[in-house]
Amino acid sequence: MKTKQSKSLQEEQRSRVNVVTLGCSKNIHDSEILMGQLKGSQVDVVHESNDIQTDDIVVINTCGFIDNAKQESIDTILQFSELKDQGKIKKVIVTGCLSERYKPELQSEIPNVDAYFGTNDLPDLLSSIGVDYRHELLGERMLTTPTHFSYFKIAEGCNRPCSFCAIPLMRGKHVSKGIEDLVKEAKFLAANGTKELILIAQDLTYYGLDIYGKRNLSDLLRHLSDVEGIEWIRLQYAYPSGFPMDILDVMNERSNICNYLDMPLQHISDPMLQSMRRGTTKQKQIDLVSAIRDKVPDIALRTTLICGYPGETDQDFNEMLEWVEETRFDRLGCFTYSHEEKTHAYELEDNVPEQVKQERQDAIMEVQQGISYDINQEKVGQTYKVLIDRIDGDYFIGRTEYDSPEVDNEVILHASDYARIGDFVQVKVDRAEDFDLYGSIVR
Repeated sequence: MKTKQSKSLQEEQRSRVNVVTLGCSKNIHDSEILMGQLKGSQVDVVHESNDIQTDDIVVINTCGFIDNAKQESIDTILQFSELKDQGKIKKVIVTGCLSERYKPELQSEIPNVDAYFGTNDLPDLLSSIGVDYRHELLGERMLTTPTHFSYFKIAEGCNRPCSFCAIPLMRGKHVSKGIEDLVKEAKFLAANGTKELILIAQDLTYYGLDIYGKRNLSDLLRHLSDVEGIEWIRLQYAYPSGFPMDILDVMNERSNICNYLDMPLQHISDPMLQSMRRGTTKQKQIDLVSAIRDKVPDIALRTTLICGYPGETDQDFNEMLEWVEETRFDRLGCFTYSHEEKTHAYELEDNVPEQVKQERQDAIMEVQQGISYDINQEKVGQTYKVLIDRIDGDYFIGRTEYDSPEVDNEVILHASDYARIGDFVQVKVDRAEDFDLYGSIVR
């Protein structure tokens, strides 16, 4: 005779799990781990399916980073909870950063969600669906990206004290993954067709301090570089304070480590850097950028800035604008400041009007658009190794080693040139625009 518990387990396993992912690449990685666990337990799992089924269990992996992201997460929860009320889906489960940060408030305001889980509650989340966490699936994932590239999380959490950032509230302290486990994961991905690893963490450059007693990113890079089948390794989210220069030596040594570095610098004015608790100064940041470019002359530097931080004066902003013009970053993104509860900066008055924040952001991006156009014009007539990401109508869309998916420049090729998604091809650039290159495959 079957017990009530075993019946419940069978019922859950007949349901399909539809995972919806919001937010950054770290959330994408977490969703892929979740789906890998479900697939390993023979659960039917899909990612962001538009084919809504009445037996669906919908798991929403939320973002709680800034206001716009929080609102998108809340709207998505409301959308699926309404579908549940209408009997169009079976269950709604919420996980991720928003749920970690605001679980009591969410439970009170949206009570018809079946369960809320935080960022480190994967075993409990799986249990609520009727399956056990399987430790033997370490490193196995169900990719949501095209097979040829994968976001590769090397650490969780952050120990930095940045005044504006709520990530430590949602993700906890920095915890590095061991090199042995990461190499095993990379081999699994490579065996399944992954050619590019995009290394992510809140702070890549802190890697290893907690488990090896030293910054050990360079050693990890060498081990990952040795994995057969991995042709590109890309570094995202470095931190300027305490930057380990030895990773640049490895970048020069190993041809499959891209000459690319994403290092959010946030601001350049000393009063802003001090208030932001960044642990650095204007001159140190200028010197660091110069030293990186001296050591890897061909490097593409990407940074992220914040406009409208509390107390940012016209002088502070103009100083940052002039610095952007002088430094000529290859890639640059800019956010308007978001006043986040329980952060150190929340104690400050959010005294820059939203319109001014937006005007300052627009001014930064206008300057960067011109810089990007000039840099791209210099590439016309040059030949680059390009990874084909997708087909869009009559065109192949790809990237050079200097570009990360979603956020950076793309290379556009007419589909009359034969290629396949996931292929590396040599492309001669015929013309260039602000953020796109156009070219043809060189035979």
